[in-house]
Amino acid sequence: MKIEIFGAGCPRCKKTEENCRKAVKELGIKAEITHIYDPAEMLRRGITDSPAVLVDGKLKVAGRVPEVEEIKKWLSSK
Repeated sequence: MKIEIFGAGCPRCKKTEENCRKAVKELGIKAEITHIYDPAEMLRRGITDSPAVLVDGKLKVAGRVPEVEEIKKWLSSK
């Protein structure tokens, strides 16, 4: 499973990454988590709001920090 977090490194983006890592740990699953800071890459991928999270290439959220339980639901439905 691949989780990509898009954001410039602001506190909301950092919290999003923290919540993703916590969800993965709580579920006991393996996932590659990458934080992409490059605004040009965000635009190339069609992401205009941050933070944003993609799971296996599918946009799950943009413009807000997802809660750990919400992330766990995304990851459990894979």
